[in-house]
Formats: sequence, C-alpha cells, structure tokens
Amino acid sequence: MKKTIYLDHAATSPIHPDASQVMLDVMTSEYGNPSSIHAAGRSARKKLDEARQFFAEEIGAQEREIVFTSGGTESDNTAVIGAALANAANGRHIITTSIEHHAVLHAMEYLEKKGFQVTYLPVNSEGQIELRDFEEALTDETILVSVMYGNNEVGALQPIAEIGQLLKSHQALFHTDAVQAFGLIPLDVRELGVDLLSVSAHKINGPRGVGFLYVKEGTKLEFPFHGGEQERKRRAGTENLAGIAGFKEALAIMRAERIDKAKLYRDFKETMAAIFQKNGLTFEINGSADQTLPHVFSVRFFGVQIEQLLMNLDMEGIAVSSGSACTAGSVAPSHVLVAMFGEDHPGITETLRISFGLGNNQAEITQAAETISQVVLRLAKRKEERV
Repeated sequence: MKKTIYLDHAATSPIHPDASQVMLDVMTSEYGNPSSIHAAGRSARKKLDEARQFFAEEIGAQEREIVFTSGGTESDNTAVIGAALANAANGRHIITTSIEHHAVLHAMEYLEKKGFQVTYLPVNSEGQIELRDFEEALTDETILVSVMYGNNEVGALQPIAEIGQLLKSHQALFHTDAVQAFGLIPLDVRELGVDLLSVSAHKINGPRGVGFLYVKEGTKLEFPFHGGEQERKRRAGTENLAGIAGFKEALAIMRAERIDKAKLYRDFKETMAAIFQKNGLTFEINGSADQTLPHVFSVRFFGVQIEQLLMNLDMEGIAVSSGSACTAGSVAPSHVLVAMFGEDHPGITETLRISFGLGNNQAEITQAAETISQVVLRLAKRKEERV
C-alpha cells in the first residue's frame, strides 16, 4: 500500500505527539473538576489558568478575555450571533464578506431570518476585499463587522488592522475568524483593533473539539449556553481540560517554530510551482504571493476537472482538496471561488487546494508535485482524445 502524502492541513492537522502525550498525562492525573474547591479541583484549575494565561499572552490579551470553546464553529457562532443579539437595540446592520467560512455565513443567514440586514462585501480576483467597499457599506446602524483574517480555501489575507482603525470611533463590534492564521502568524488583538477573535486547536496540531474565543473586556455579548458558572458565567459546561492542555502544548511548539515553518511552507510553494512549470502544465496560482497564508497553496490547472483530479490523486496516495473541508461532500461550487471569479468562470471547477503542515518535507513535496503533474497531464490528454 502506498504511503499517503498528506497535504490537506487546512482541513485538519495531525496532532503533535507531544500534545497527545500531554493530553494523556492530564487525563490520567488531573481527574478533578476545575470548579471543585478540593485539592484535586484546585490542581485542575491551576492547569486551566496556566493555559488561559498562555493563550492570552499569545494574542496580547488579558487572561479574563479568553473563553474556551469546542472550536472554531462555536467561537464564530457565539461571536456573530451573540454580538448581534446583544446589541440589536443600537442597530440591525452587519457587515461581512462573501468568502467567510460557513460557520460565519450560516450564522449570518440565521440572523437575516431574525430581521438583521447583512452586507456581504465582494472580493477581487485575489480574494481580498477593497477598503473603499467596506467604508461605503458602514452606516450608523452597523453593530457588527466580521471579516476573516486568512481564507481557508485560497489563503487570502484581509486588511484586518486597517478595518480596526476605521472602526476605532464607531459603535460596531469587530470580529475576525483567525482559525487558519492563529499560531502560524503572530496576532495582537490590540494592534488589530478587534473585539472578538476565533481560534481552533486542530489547525495547529492540537486536538479536535477545543478552541477559544477572545472577548475584549466590556464587550456586550449574549452567550448561547446556560448551566454552570464556568468561564466566568460565559460558557457553561465543565472545561475540556485535557484538550486545552494539548492545545497549549501544540501552540508552544508552533510558536517556537513558526518563523522557520512559514519560510519552509513558502519554499514548498516555490518548489511545486517550479515542478509544474518544468513539466509543462498550464496552471495559475490563486492569490497574491505576499498576501496569502504561508501554508495554503491554491492552484488552478486549466482544462482539468477537479473531481477527476482529486479521485486520481487519492488513488496515487496524495491527500489534497478542492476547498473547505466542511463542504467536501457538497456538489455545489466553492462560494470563495465564485466570489473571486464569477459564477460561470471555468476556474471554479479547476482549482486544487494544497495545504502544508506537520510531517511534510521537501522530498515529499517534490514527489507530490511530480505525481500531480503526471495526473494532470494524463487527464488533459484524455480530454483531448475525447474531443
């Protein structure tokens, strides 16, 4: 059986062995409930507090501004729906982009059914919004702005700090989905000017089912869970201590390596592009080279249908995707690519997402690029023969 070369880290990343070991240690030794006052509970609470402080320091926040969640979707939903419902008395207008993750877009659709008006900003061919469009959309009734930091399908980075500056004296709360950027790109919530920021562990070699939401102190937010008084009465339910501890370890490793990792992933992109060119492929890289996430590589192969390409690559042991993992089972075209190219553009059905992470090396990348080249050329030849 062929060894799979895993190049779908933007969907989920393998857990780092050190993170899984920390989780095992916590699960077997820290059996107390962090809310209990006895010794076992206090020991668990200490672990929880240390993790919360660590995450707060990573993004330039205060410890009490970190709310642990089950991951990116919960964090996004809590931020978007919670901010809208809590601030509806000040207006019912929201601004977002047309390329957000479905955790945000579907939350927006829910709010529209509740009577909120949502403006979906368009993006250019590189997947970025224009600030002038944002300024034109902003009104006195706007209560929330939600713009993702880096796109999960094409990697496009948005002007978050610039938006933060524009909102400095405005009533609107500012949320960013930083799930793909967190860990690999240094983030400072004060410099960015955001009130809410979503993060997930499994994108940075941590466990699935854990994340956090940064909530700037004083931010008016309605939280969805009701029960115990965990997370300062903001997120009821006993905290996932083992998951949080594994998340902390994964971030510590990522933080120590991120400069080297970012450079390595950019080198991977250059290696692949050079091999595609050498092999005579007709291709185009989506997004601006210096304005995309380091680990996300979106490539259009002209004339090759993505479904066929994915199936053939899977048989060759190459794990890649056509876009967001959350829509992988859908036949609908990528909303991100539609926003970038238009509904009838052939690039929508010819784009491959390659994403790098733990375990990838130059030898693998070279092998993968050669295999992708062979498959693309084979499929292109079959198409010509049919014509």
